Order: sequence, then structure tokens, then C-alpha cells
Amino acid sequence: MKASKVLITMGVAAVALTASGLASATNGYMTHGTGTKNKGVAGAGIAQPQDAIDVVNNPAVAALLDDSMQLGFSLFNPNRDYRTSESLANGQGGAFTIGPNDISSDSNYFIIPHFARSWRIDDESAWAVAFYGRGGMNTDWSGGTATFDPDGPVGPAPVMTFPGTYGGGDAGVDLNQAFLDLTWARKLNDRVAYGITGIVAFQAFEAKGVGAFAGYTETFAASGGTVFPQNLSDNGHDLSYGFGARVGLHAALTDTLAFGISYQSKIYMSEFDDYADLFANQGDFDIPADFKVGFTWSPNDTLALSFDIEHVWFSDVDSVGNPIANLFSCPTVNPMATSLSNCLGGDNGAGFGWDDMTVYKIGAQWKTSEEWTWRAGYSTGDQPIPTSEMTFNILAPAVMEDTITVGFTRTLSSGNELNLAFMYAPKQSLSGPNTFDPTQTIEFEMDQYELEMSYSWKF
Repeated sequence: MKASKVLITMGVAAVALTASGLASATNGYMTHGTGTKNKGVAGAGIAQPQDAIDVVNNPAVAALLDDSMQLGFSLFNPNRDYRTSESLANGQGGAFTIGPNDISSDSNYFIIPHFARSWRIDDESAWAVAFYGRGGMNTDWSGGTATFDPDGPVGPAPVMTFPGTYGGGDAGVDLNQAFLDLTWARKLNDRVAYGITGIVAFQAFEAKGVGAFAGYTETFAASGGTVFPQNLSDNGHDLSYGFGARVGLHAALTDTLAFGISYQSKIYMSEFDDYADLFANQGDFDIPADFKVGFTWSPNDTLALSFDIEHVWFSDVDSVGNPIANLFSCPTVNPMATSLSNCLGGDNGAGFGWDDMTVYKIGAQWKTSEEWTWRAGYSTGDQPIPTSEMTFNILAPAVMEDTITVGFTRTLSSGNELNLAFMYAPKQSLSGPNTFDPTQTIEFEMDQYELEMSYSWKF
């Protein structure tokens, strides 16, 4: 393919990524895999190089691939519901009562593109470029009510009921993430290869309907209750960018057993200035570090069995990992407290309270003819939301734990390939108390589907 056509394709992919609502969240807000073949085995197989897009999972595999290119799109369908029980407090005594509500999110379908191209430099080394999207904290809660005392339990105003999940109108968040990876890899010898990737990341974020938390912000507390925050809610999409790196190793331990290992650093992002009163550290929202290790056993040319483990350090990102209980050390919530940093937007401000997540993946690939290759996979891991963190996580109810996948490749007479993968994440629920009204229970329920197709060119 001519270089000009490659550049045009890359440009189209980049525009599509930055313009699309990205929400392929099955492991927290991480996707269960990257690339159609990888998704067909539930994200297993970082020790099984096949296509250029595999460098996103393990940069070392670029040195083991022939020149290739992939372009693909997925249709992702997450279905989210939340419900709240009756309350004994109903806004009295300083309680913040949500509903009772029973609402389904209106954001249910997303198109997610990806693109990758690999080039051999010589017999030992290669480089690759990849564009892809990731995200998942996309919710749109229309309707509902919240009941609370707008000026606190000692103020003159009575308890009132306001529209919206948090009393600020329709609520929800929209997080889009797009990544540009540039990878270089080299063989150490016939059995071992290593690689390194530079990552440029872009994020777009919007929050709406959370203005009722204005009194819990550092801005409000620092002013003595006279200045309301301007960077908390309903400010449209704000953009951030950042940089990170990924390193990987691939080793053929025997003629039939391969080993892969990959580590992605935390990606340090610029702040969301328009949401500096919402996220900890004045709008900071970094992308957590990620570690993968896996084995692939190929007893013959037609069968490959993979087992992988992935760990994501959500708790190391303050805006994601800090518990909501930090707010109880904010002076406007607890008059005995003196630390402004624990208020929303502060250096130790409340977040979503997510734990780290470890995911176990198994996958099988078998080739039944020169034209057909089939795949199946399963992954499982404890979801990252503690039951004590229900209130804020209505915005991001990422409770999936199990993923079941199937897929296939149809090899054409030209040597190019048509790939398809289907993912089903069975319904999962979680319930716990409302942090600001312990007499009330909040419950999330979620299931997910994804269909992805891609086309691979072999050069």
C-alpha cells in the first residue's frame, strides 16, 4: 500500500477516535481486550503475536510480525440500571436522600474504532503505530428526584425535593479516551524479543447534574461558604492530554510454550480545569498503571491455548481511588474538621473509591482449515467498587466481573483476513447503603454486549 494511503487511513482513524463516544468497559473502565482476535479470546494471548494491534497488549511482539495493518470497529452495548429504596430519613436531619428512583441509563450504544500498522526495519527489529479507544464511565440518568435540606440542617429553609438523581437535573458523566502508540521492538535472539511503546493519550470528560455537591467543594469551604464553585458540573466537555510508556517481553520457552509480560506506566494527564471542583487534585484524572503476564501453549499448528493475568492499579489515581468518606473531613460537612484538602477538588478530595482489579483470562484458538480459525474465551475478576462507595458510583457503575467471548477469522485468497468477535458480560448487581442517608439502599445492575469486526492486510 502506498504511504499516502496509509497516512490517510491513520488520519481518518484518529479523527474517528476523538469524535466518538468511547465506552468499552468490562474490567472497571478498561476494555477486556484490544484487537478483534484478542477480544475473541477474552483478552488472553499476550504471548501469541498475530496482528499489529497486538503491540497494544505487548510491544515486544512487533519484532515477531510480518508487515501488516488492521482497521476495525466495534458496536458496544452496556445496559445500566440503578434503583434506590425507601428512606426512613427522607432528607431530614442532614440526610441526602436519592429518590426512591428506578432508572435505566439512556446511553446504551457506542461505536469504537481501532487501527494499527507494523513495519519491519530488518530481520531483527520492527516498529508499529496504533490508534485505539478506551473508556467506559458513560452514563445518562434522566429523571428521578433527590430530597435534602438545601441550606443544611441548621438553616431556615425546609427540606425540599429537587429533580434529578442528585437534585441538579439529569445526571451523568461522559468519558472519552483515545490513544496513539508508537512502538519499537527487537529480537535479542531466536527466542527472545523485547519492545517499548511511547503513548500519547487524549481524554474528554463531561459531568452534569452534580451541582448539589457545591457545598462540599474546597472552593466553597475555603471562602467560608460565600463563593460557589464554577468548575463542578454542567460545563460541557473538557479536554486533557498526557504521556506514558509501555514495555514488554516475549520469550519462546520451548518449541510449544511461549511467555509474555507487559507493563504500562501510569499515564500522567493534564487537569480537567472545567471540573477542578469535582476531581481530586484540582481536576486531575490520570490513567492507571497496568500489568499483564501470560502463557500460550501451542502443541501443534492448529491449536493455541492461552492463560493471562492482568492487574490494574485504580487506587493509585486519587480521583478514582479516594473514598467518598474523605468528605467527612471537609469543614462544610463536619464543622469539627479543619482540612480543606479533603473537600471535593482538594489534594485529598473524595473520589469513586475504587479498589485495584485483577483479571484472569483463558482463551482457545483452533484452525480448522486454511480459511477458518475459531476462538473462544472467558475472563473473570472481582469488580472494583466496594459496597461502601455506592453514592458517587451511580455515575460510573462498573460492576462487571465475568466476560464470555467467541470469534473467528476468515482468511481470503489474497491472504488478507476478515475478523469478528462477540462479547457477552452476564448481568451483575451490587447493593450498599447511601453514604449520606444510611437508611437507604442503592443497587446497581449491569450487563454488556459487544460485536467487533476488523479487516487485516498482510504485506
